[in-house]
Amino acid sequence: MSESVLVIGAGISGLCAALALGPTGRQVTLVERDASPPEGGADDAFRDWKRNGVGHLRQSHAFLARLRLLLKADHPGLLDELRAFGVREVTFESMLSERQRETYAPEPTDADLTLITSRRTTLELVMRRYVETLPNVSIRSGLFVRSLITETAADGALTVVGVACDSPDGPVELRAEIVVDGAGKGGDLVGQLVELGAPIQESSETAGILYFTRHYRLKPGQAEPSRSENPPPNGDLGFLKFGVFPADNGCFSITVCTPEIEYEMRKAIVNPDIFQAMTQMLPGLRPWTDPAVSEPTTKVFGMGDLHMRWRDMVADGKAAVRGYFAIGDNLIRTNPLYGRGCSFAAVAAYGLRDVLDGVDDPDQRVLDYHDMVHRELRPFYDLMQRQDRTAIRRARAALTPGRRPSFKARLARSFVEDAVTIAIRRDVGLMREAMRGFHMLEHPDAWLKKPRNMARVLMTWARGRKANAALYPPKPGPEREEMMASLGLDFQADVALARQAA
Repeated sequence: MSESVLVIGAGISGLCAALALGPTGRQVTLVERDASPPEGGADDAFRDWKRNGVGHLRQSHAFLARLRLLLKADHPGLLDELRAFGVREVTFESMLSERQRETYAPEPTDADLTLITSRRTTLELVMRRYVETLPNVSIRSGLFVRSLITETAADGALTVVGVACDSPDGPVELRAEIVVDGAGKGGDLVGQLVELGAPIQESSETAGILYFTRHYRLKPGQAEPSRSENPPPNGDLGFLKFGVFPADNGCFSITVCTPEIEYEMRKAIVNPDIFQAMTQMLPGLRPWTDPAVSEPTTKVFGMGDLHMRWRDMVADGKAAVRGYFAIGDNLIRTNPLYGRGCSFAAVAAYGLRDVLDGVDDPDQRVLDYHDMVHRELRPFYDLMQRQDRTAIRRARAALTPGRRPSFKARLARSFVEDAVTIAIRRDVGLMREAMRGFHMLEHPDAWLKKPRNMARVLMTWARGRKANAALYPPKPGPEREEMMASLGLDFQADVALARQAA
């Protein structure tokens, strides 16, 4: 296969495209705006690698089993190199609580539920160095793609045939038969296509949340606190979500998320002293940020402007543009809370490979890619969108004095918190099946649609909170008024602003 491919961006999306398309024999060139990574190891990359094109580079990351299995199938050597660099593999068994392990009976498919954790810079560094060894793949750094080069066919259809770049040495034009756009959420090339008349459809809405992350390193001789014992190192207080992300080489990060409407909290949390004090008020985080156990290695990194976004490159059953395929955040943006962004990119890249291998007609390729994306990714997108909307409603309700949720809303919440969640904690078999949906190995709702699974969930619900009391985790932290008072924040200011917004 001598077909030429230009990939815009050498981040996770672009590297996944190279991993998928390189072995097919195509000539793949990645064009990257940022400089090459520094020499040295994982700590050098984390400290010194400037990635202006990846604003969330130093936010917490975890990489789902679907991504790992795609790498394992085609590039087992890459997994070996990731392990050698300290990248962690977290198995299904290691995620079980002490209570669950008492009845755990391993199954062969449990190995498929292994996820990867590391600092984003470490994963990207090792992936990039591996991709650079592939015989028909090259990476050109320091080229900023200014615009797409397009042609209009006799039938009026728009075709992308290359890119126009700015470089330190002046303008550069590169042409290829296929252009893959992995420029990320900041990419604006789709806008250019729309201005040229391409009927690209887009829907977008806020995820309603902001992220704050700080990185830590274990002190010499210290081991990670247990993740399987209570209280768990992740939780949801309604006004605050938090979690620990184990990383490579003795490092870990903590991410705290607040609803957009929590104005006082989100202003204060970027203060390192406030962040540290907050972690010490959360029982699940306290053992991790104990000054005797670990020390912070960074400031607090904030991340906002989080929107769910879906783009369709097909309109009225016809290709909106030929020769151009968007992947990653440039095609679909999701709330990072669910950890699916990198896996979405990998699934799209490998799905694109199958589409290009399966058909030569340029219009049919666009249609087949569109169908694959909807089949493989839309169910997860829709689920995350519903979850975001529910979280936004609850955050607003929490700041509305006297507001009481409807019976339907209370029932729906009880089904999730008192039936599904508790049934999974009670039954390892249910947890195993639910994790297959979480890790994108099957439809996210498939496990719950099985009659035997739904019956076990309903049976757990029917037992009631008293009978299931031992299955509930401890309270993850204080009430918002208590926390805000301890941190010296003004609770009533948020209530007043929420009233104005309403």
